[in-house]
Amino acid sequence: MRVWALPLALLALVSCVTQSVSHRQQQSKAPVVPFRPIVIDPAALAKRLVSMQSGWPRSRKFDCGRLKCVALTFDDGPGEHTGRLLDLLRSRDVRATFFVIGQMVAADKGGHTVRRIVDDGHEIGNHSWSHPPLAEVPNDELKRQLKHTEDIVQRLTGVRMRVMRPPYGSTDAQVEAETRREGLAQILWNVDTLDWRDRVSSTVAKRAGEAKPGSIILLHDIHRTTVDAVPKMLDTLGKKGYTFVTVSELYGKTPAPGRTYTER
Repeated sequence: MRVWALPLALLALVSCVTQSVSHRQQQSKAPVVPFRPIVIDPAALAKRLVSMQSGWPRSRKFDCGRLKCVALTFDDGPGEHTGRLLDLLRSRDVRATFFVIGQMVAADKGGHTVRRIVDDGHEIGNHSWSHPPLAEVPNDELKRQLKHTEDIVQRLTGVRMRVMRPPYGSTDAQVEAETRREGLAQILWNVDTLDWRDRVSSTVAKRAGEAKPGSIILLHDIHRTTVDAVPKMLDTLGKKGYTFVTVSELYGKTPAPGRTYTER
């Protein structure tokens, strides 16, 4: 392809993706908040597409069968405190997994935060569109909850998510079947910091510090007190010799679609 034709091709690609998402939304009858118009930089999208082709997320190939690995996972964002959390993680060279809510992604100005999550090398996962207990919704609504979030994240970042977390841990055979069809592994947890209930940073950090090798720690980046707890949490686990990894790094590969994981 000639160099001058590349920008035109990228603009056409963006237009097709936008029209496709819009068409699916018009067909949906679910009471789901529609996407807000978002302007995408074709050059930035091209950069992310190249990154996808070379493999995403960028795994650092840790051997968590030998190392003391722990996966920090953050739910319900992106929110007003997510940027500060990303700053903290970057300063410590720590990667985590973010399970995002579609409505929160849509509310983020221009998708800046969700793109930064990807650009900083973190793993991103599907946490539904509006956070209902998925085991309690009709199958059509379950499909829409996953698909709408998948569409907006891929539209903004170029990333096809491979992991998800059912809100409240609510899952059943129907959720398992649908996540398998969508190519999503179900990631639960074995360390619950209860940071949504106890908004005390020292308490959150202490609970996270009780993790064992192979643990998946549940946190929420929408709470200021949780982000405040992160430095102490990293210090405590770091002194114990833990390596901080994404969920896929914890298992050494992308977890299997449909299957439920709680720890390594």
